[in-house]
Amino acid sequence: MGRKPSDSEHTRYASLILLVAGVASCALVYTFLSLVLKPDNSSSISEFDHLGSDKDANLVELGGQNDGCCRGIEHLELWGTAVKWGSEFKFDTAEQCCHACKGMCIRDDGPCLCDSWVFCGNKEACGPKFGECWLKKQKDTMSPEKQDDRPTVMWTSGIIFGRGEGIVGMETEHGTVHIKLYPDCAPRSVAFILELLGSRHCAGCQFYRAESRGQSWDSLGNHVKDASFGPPYGLIQGTLDAQGLGFKPIPVEACPAVQRGSVAWVGSGPEFFISLANHQEWKNAYTVFGSVLPEDMEIAEKIATLPTKSDLWDNVNVTVLQKPVSLTLRRASLSQKDNRANSDIE
Repeated sequence: MGRKPSDSEHTRYASLILLVAGVASCALVYTFLSLVLKPDNSSSISEFDHLGSDKDANLVELGGQNDGCCRGIEHLELWGTAVKWGSEFKFDTAEQCCHACKGMCIRDDGPCLCDSWVFCGNKEACGPKFGECWLKKQKDTMSPEKQDDRPTVMWTSGIIFGRGEGIVGMETEHGTVHIKLYPDCAPRSVAFILELLGSRHCAGCQFYRAESRGQSWDSLGNHVKDASFGPPYGLIQGTLDAQGLGFKPIPVEACPAVQRGSVAWVGSGPEFFISLANHQEWKNAYTVFGSVLPEDMEIAEKIATLPTKSDLWDNVNVTVLQKPVSLTLRRASLSQKDNRANSDIE
């Protein structure tokens, strides 16, 4: 799948060119997926090629790809107040440790008793600490406290957001689109978003493409029988590449299928899209790191109706905004979280 052109993309993907031959069997899938987002004309590495090439990602993939995600980041030790001491609380896998933390986060009327977990799963490195599962409580889950994050760290850590927590807002002149983040499905993606929040600015962040659902999907995002799968594809697309901060490609994370409201990266970012339709045909090709709260989808729909102009991306007609829509990334206030506690997407 392609992306908006960028002069810097050639450098970003040049090192991956040698991997193209190894994914030749994916050519048919790529042919379909490449129609959706504009390819990078400055690089011969396709978006779909890149999806399978991140062999060095320090991502621990746990649980299923659609439901019950429970993943963490290797070589990361989170700090915080212990609610379960690992020396007395042990499991065989990081997934079990993660689910133990989730098990303390079942209340609908308040914050989780556990919002972060730390597991030691390398027998050689952990020694007598192997299997230790530390369940912790952060002072601020949107800014988790790190003890260490070097390659030699033997711990794997993850965070958990309860209902009404882990919500960020993309502020635009047309309104604020609130997004529930998925740290247990896309931990590295969420870590980047939290880092971006801490920068207090997002100069250069914007929406630049808008496509309605057309006649292919109904108002609920369901595909209309016998209709084409696009174009248009029913999405708004933008970038979170904040000027002056620098961006490191995010390892691909296996996440839920793209549905109406899904927020996902184009490849390894920083370009992203918000889907206005259910795209089961894309299966798990994209890292979905969050979902728009239902009541804010009307703002995304509004952006999709702004004046556009036609463009040709990889021989496919698409529509881009005549005037890009700037956005600012903010964490939701306590009042905003309270108002959405019963409506956010888990």
